[in-house]
Amino acid sequence: MLKQPRVAYFSMEIALAPGVPTYAGGLGVLAGDIVRSAADLGVPMVAVSLLHRQGYFHQRLDARTGQQTEEAACWSVEEFAQPLEARSEIGIEGRKVALRAWCYRVQGVRGAEVPVLLLDSDLPENTVQDRALTGRLYGGDDRYRLAQETVLGIGGLRMLRALGFDRILHFHLNEGHAALAVLALLEERRESKDRRDPKADLEAVREQCVFTTHTPVPAGHDIFPLDLVKSVLGDGGAALLVELGQRQAVNLTDLALASSRFINGVAMRHGEVSRNMFPGYPIRSITNGIHPPTWATSSFAALFDHQIPPWRQDPLALRSAVGIPLSEIRWAHDRAKRALVERVNAETGAGFECDTLTIGFARRATAYKRATLIFRDVERLASIAAQRGAIQLVFAGKAHPRDEEGKARIREVFAMRDALRGRVSVAYLADYDMELGRLLCGGCDVWLNTPIPPLEASGTSGMKAALNGVPSLSVLDGWWLEGHVEGVTGWAIGNDEGAAGSRASALDAAHAEGLYAKLENAILPCFYGEPERFLQIRRSTIALNASFFNTQRMLVEYLYEAYFDSGTLHARR
Repeated sequence: MLKQPRVAYFSMEIALAPGVPTYAGGLGVLAGDIVRSAADLGVPMVAVSLLHRQGYFHQRLDARTGQQTEEAACWSVEEFAQPLEARSEIGIEGRKVALRAWCYRVQGVRGAEVPVLLLDSDLPENTVQDRALTGRLYGGDDRYRLAQETVLGIGGLRMLRALGFDRILHFHLNEGHAALAVLALLEERRESKDRRDPKADLEAVREQCVFTTHTPVPAGHDIFPLDLVKSVLGDGGAALLVELGQRQAVNLTDLALASSRFINGVAMRHGEVSRNMFPGYPIRSITNGIHPPTWATSSFAALFDHQIPPWRQDPLALRSAVGIPLSEIRWAHDRAKRALVERVNAETGAGFECDTLTIGFARRATAYKRATLIFRDVERLASIAAQRGAIQLVFAGKAHPRDEEGKARIREVFAMRDALRGRVSVAYLADYDMELGRLLCGGCDVWLNTPIPPLEASGTSGMKAALNGVPSLSVLDGWWLEGHVEGVTGWAIGNDEGAAGSRASALDAAHAEGLYAKLENAILPCFYGEPERFLQIRRSTIALNASFFNTQRMLVEYLYEAYFDSGTLHARR
């Protein structure tokens, strides 16, 4: 029996566990961490997503060139989730499409549970094409994508009602993919009333909706031609969207913005960027975080259990890491690093060594992340390694199947591996996922982050690294503007002035120079010449960054700013 939730959290992707490939990257990982913290805090929440029977994809990389190919990431749903008897129905292109839900239960540290409903259209009464709608995450063309978002937003709301969840106070739309829930809420409200009052109806729906926007990249916002919308949703749905201001094309981000009472970006800087992108909307900022028990490596989890017992229930307790003996920080990191080095050598034969400075870069492989910035001057990099101390670089990350520029970046890393052979060791690990992410964030010595500012909305991989005592070397963008303390939690590349207006080539040159300077003059001398000080920096990243940049703090901010205070949260059950 599922308890009555008060908050429904809609997300197109969600990272639930290794072996459940229902996520593509940071958006899904964040969603999973929020749900885990909701369970830890006992927040009466239900999450809604799609089943994605074929997952995102398994990444295969040619060992010589780095050419990416993709394979379906099929998984055994029955091993992780239970089918529910309830059914809902939506209309797509004039056809009735039946939906069921599988329930994945997330259990919190104190025993509370948050159900995650994974919507499934693979039912015998549906057509072949409709059965495939919940097949692959971000697959297909615009028609497929819009149909998937119809399943999530409209089908998700109807499934909640089919399950008897009729006392939900807030519908949290995680990115614009879920915006059609607004349409479903409006239709539901109008069907329940004898008299139509469009202004009052929209205001009532706005009071229920919370919207989080994640991307400062215009291309990341879904926009569909009105003709396609009419084809998929029918004349009635399209007419209602026109009434809501979507007249030439349907912009789901704009729909969510106009229909939500509370709107937020995912870092302080991202809030500023979003207010410039979407003038006229009162966009707030709630900085992202991570779920510490999920992302601590086994050695650091054991260390925290011994030294800071409350850390799983209260991540703020990690501020007490300032008192952990440096010898124990060294012990935990050495074990995490050994596990990473063994994995790298087993998979790539790169010949990594445990006593060599290891720099990690693992992000979605796309151009603006600039994975190859460190190779801008390979001779300079090789010279620094020869004069200041050995360097080894490990990369990971998937390119979207249609992102040819992202795939080219992966091939470039492989080319640089060959160009630097014998001078700087370079490895690329395939099929980046939750398990590999924890291994990388825990086992590196320095975490590298080089996006083009201000295109990094937040970024959470550096937070995971900080939890495991790994300082960041990062461009001042996203969360790092808030987490950076020079020489204490890591090092900054460049400064925070004028980046948005700089030409790409000039910005690349300036950031590459800043990166090399920090390696040469700060990081390598400290790592090899002052190991005790480097351990102090490791400890500071835990005490200062991990204690704050976590989803428990983040969710508490949502409770008080976006939802309601904790007393109201559990009232009127």
